[in-house]
Order: sequence, then structure tokens, then C-alpha cells
Amino acid sequence: MYKIIHDAIHGSIRFEGVTLRLLETPELQRMSGIKQLGLGYLVFPGANHTRLEHSIGVSYMAGEMAKHLGLDPHEVTLVKIAGLLHDIGHSPYSHTLEYVLHEKLGKDHMEITADIIRGKIDIIGDCVEERERIHEIISDEGFSPDRIANIILGKEVSPDLWSVEKGQMFFGGSKNYLTQIINGYLDADQMDYLLRDAHYTGVAHGIVDVHRILNTIRIYNGNLVVDKKGVNALEGILVARALMYSSVYFHKTARIAEVMLSKAVEYLDMDNWLDIYKMADADLISTLMNTGGYPKEIALRIKYRKLFKKALVIGFNELTDELIENLKELDDLKKRRSVERSIANAVGIDEGYVLIDMPEQIASLSEPRLGKTRIPIVDGNSVQYLTKYSPLAKALQTRRIHDWVLMVSTPKKYVEKVEKAAKRELNL
Repeated sequence: MYKIIHDAIHGSIRFEGVTLRLLETPELQRMSGIKQLGLGYLVFPGANHTRLEHSIGVSYMAGEMAKHLGLDPHEVTLVKIAGLLHDIGHSPYSHTLEYVLHEKLGKDHMEITADIIRGKIDIIGDCVEERERIHEIISDEGFSPDRIANIILGKEVSPDLWSVEKGQMFFGGSKNYLTQIINGYLDADQMDYLLRDAHYTGVAHGIVDVHRILNTIRIYNGNLVVDKKGVNALEGILVARALMYSSVYFHKTARIAEVMLSKAVEYLDMDNWLDIYKMADADLISTLMNTGGYPKEIALRIKYRKLFKKALVIGFNELTDELIENLKELDDLKKRRSVERSIANAVGIDEGYVLIDMPEQIASLSEPRLGKTRIPIVDGNSVQYLTKYSPLAKALQTRRIHDWVLMVSTPKKYVEKVEKAAKRELNL
């Protein structure tokens, strides 16, 4: 038995066996109600694609990479499973709540994903009868839930293998490529989300020469590397990633909406914060509406796009040594909330109407690969990092994905007062 899914990016994709069984689980189907770009649709109206679409695409791309590398059928299926499941630990609106939930639970979405795959937590419960659990399906099909979880987490790669000595790169000969296809400097996840997000937002930055990359990837002593002939295609994917982050993923208006939603979620009285992972986007908005008060107001503002406005933006070019020290304290969420309260009190408004956003923290949680361009390149019998062959890749290591380090937002009618209070509070 098999099914064909017609994907907007990759065309017709065949699902059968273990991937079909997994696709039909409630955990995967929940992802059809979670927008890939969170609240990005408020800026890019076409960005209504979902995490399920992306997961299907990553599974497909992982399979294509495995086939081009000549892996055996078991390993091809293994990485397709990992690609399909790699995002099932996302909360509603994707990365929007990442920082808040990490503060509450001490885990990011990848760790939640691993716990679901291993059967340690159940985000569905008894609401669906006679269902198959993910870890049971994986085991029944002859695969290891622990291994798939480790592949997604990137734990099957030994860091000491990545060293260059006298113009050569020495590896340990293990199967690190299985992890690197899913969680590496050049992986199926990035190739799908760049293509998919560019398509649905209408932004041309995310165009990637996938076919060239597929035809130049190699395995060298157990690691995923790229032939020198693929350097130009690699430069393309790195540029696309950098531009998509600065123009789409960290668009200021979208960030304001995301910070608003995160703040509203903090007002919820949750007995168990893991219950958030049972929800899709609509469930969360419904919960906020039913809670009333501030959460309901924010839900309505998001529904009708009545967003807060920028009151103060501090750019990287404005940073001084003294200001850097002051801002370091705001890395702590509790301290940041304390400063928000101080600004709000100075203006005479509720603390929920002053929001501080520091995107650097969000970037480190949502995309730890940013700025990492040390992709190994095979040139004859030698292996070197991409930066040796590409000045562009070297420059991208230091390029920032946004031009601001802190933003304070508030309802439009309070902008001038909040700006003055924020400058006093931050000693500007």
C-alpha cells in the first residue's frame, strides 16, 4: 500500500511502509495546523504553509540526498523517517514561543521532539482512540527510536573528528553522514525550508540550486562533504539563508507580533506547560480568547492585525561598551520583564503594553547553524573548509542576520512616552 502526495515544491512524493504509517499518526497530523513561519503571514500574506508540508519536504530531500550518496535502502528509509519527524516537537506558531517555553521547561523543540520519538512524553493522550504511537511504529518496522532521536539532535557526530591539520581533514570513519543529512551545515532541512519559504512568501532570496548540490555531495571517511565543483551552489545556499533571515524570518513587524503572542502566553495559568504541545495554532488562539483579559486582547489584535508599534530600536552601530554591559543583563527573561515593568510604571500603563525583543537569543535557539560556513570541500585528495575556496563564505561568518540588537514596542498611542521612558531606563 502506498500514497502519493502532491507537494507544491517537490512534486509527487511517494509514501509507503513506515513513512506512511508515521504520516498518519496524530502527532504528524497536528503539524498541519501549525504555520511554518509562525505569524509571518501578517507581513507576507502567502505564508500560510505548514510544518507538515515542510516535514514532508525534508523527508523527501533526505531521501534524495541518501540516494545520490548511494546509501543502502535501510539507511535511505532511516533518514526519511528522521526528516519526517524532525519537527514534531514544535509548539503552536513554530518558533514564536521557543524562548518562553525554553524558560518554562528547560528544553527546546528538538529535545521535545526526541522525547516524543522515544515515547517519553505523549502530546496526544486519550483524545484519539486506537492510535499507533510513534516509537511503537518505528520499533515495529525494525528501526531504533533512540537512534532516530539522536540523528535529529545531531548526537551521532563526534566533534573531535572536525579538525584540519597540514591541509588535510582527518575523520574517524563512522557513519556521521546520517546525522549530517538531517542536522548539519548542509542538510535536507535547510534546503527545503529555504525553497518552501521563498515560494510562499514571494521573496526571491531563497532560491537554491538543489540539483547541483545533490550531484556534488560525497561521503569522505564517513562524513558528508561536497565536491569542489559544488562551491558556487554552496555559496548560493548560504547567501539565500542569510538574506531570508534578515528579510523574512526577522522582519521587525513579524517579530513584534511574535513577542506579543509570547507575552500573552505567559499570562496563561498552565498546570503543565507540556500541554502547549498538544495544541495547533487555532487551539492556542482559542485558549487565549477563552482566558479573557490581556490574552484575549492580544489574540484579537493578532486576528485583526492591530499590532504594537516600534517605540525604540537600538542598532548594532549604536552600541557602546557601557550599553553592551547594560544589555547583557537583559539576556535573562526575568530581568527583561522587570525592565518592561519599570518602563510601563513610568508611563502609567500595564506591563503587558511594553515589550522588549532581543532577536539574538531567538536566533541561537531556532537556528544554531547561522554563521557556520565550515562545510568540508573535497578537492582531489585534499579536504578543506569552504572558507578556503570562498571569500563570500568567510564574509558570511560575520554578517549579522538583523541590524538591530533590541526593540521596544507598545500600542501606537503610547509610543512617544514609552520611547522616553525606555531611554531613561536603559541610560541612553
